[in-house]
Amino acid sequence: MVMILKTPRRQMLADDVYEQLKALVMDSSIEPGARMNIEDLARQLEVSPTPVREALARLESEGLAVKLPLKGYRTTDLLDAQGLRELYDLRLLLEGPSARRAAERITDEQAEALRLEMHSVVEVPEAHRYESYLPLTAHDVRLHQLLLADAGNQMVREAFERTHCHLHIFRLTYGRLSGVHTITEHAAVVDAVVSRDGDAAEEAMRAHLIQSRDRVLAGIS
Repeated sequence: MVMILKTPRRQMLADDVYEQLKALVMDSSIEPGARMNIEDLARQLEVSPTPVREALARLESEGLAVKLPLKGYRTTDLLDAQGLRELYDLRLLLEGPSARRAAERITDEQAEALRLEMHSVVEVPEAHRYESYLPLTAHDVRLHQLLLADAGNQMVREAFERTHCHLHIFRLTYGRLSGVHTITEHAAVVDAVVSRDGDAAEEAMRAHLIQSRDRVLAGIS
């Protein structure tokens, strides 16, 4: 007899509340710097305060919310131009050399996983809504994580994941995300990595990050 494991209803509710609040923060329906009162949010979502409190704690761990002593939470401010440049400076330090290392040590199985990931997004989003960009942003996160995993440096992977960079960049580019450019640049990186060309892989990753940074800066300047 095959047992089907089901997600407990409480966990499903907590995840749903988290996704709803995250969407509101990401598309600025809850504006940057705005207070988020647990009781008010619970009433609006027609849930108890517990899943709201859990969701806000998760948003805090991602750098999207800040806990205020005795006052609940507020959303974090958007990155300014200087903060954005510093974030990309870190990414260039971590991801450029990692792309080279991935190309130098990649296995056939890892190469196939990268190819499959490039086929996972077949359409560029048109609607300017957070939900419409989820497949593309999820691909973006997965691809960069795959490349870092292929490079084989756990400390670099953990440092990258702690930045939650894709979330903070998306908040700045909401409604202006250039999916066509992103996919084209990703393809260039993957082509170089699976060809085991370290020089080309590092250069393609650097070019991708620099062009991504400049697109975001142009949108907020």
